Amino acid sequence: MNQISLHDLVIQIGQAAVARAIGVSPAAIHKAIMRNRKITVTINDDGSYTAHELRPFPSQKTDA
Repeated sequence: MNQISLHDLVIQIGQAAVARAIGVSPAAIHKAIMRNRKITVTINDDGSYTAHELRPFPSQKTDA
């Protein structure tokens, strides 16, 4: 099992390949990178990919 940032994985294998691997559109990958989202991709032992995002809780600002 290996972990890598979304940005670094896109540099290594390309935006379209990353999108196919985690089951989203290339546009979603582009948008996540452009917004500097903290997404880590895990490359599992069986060759599958899993992506996780780290973000603050609560993720939406409230008017309190």
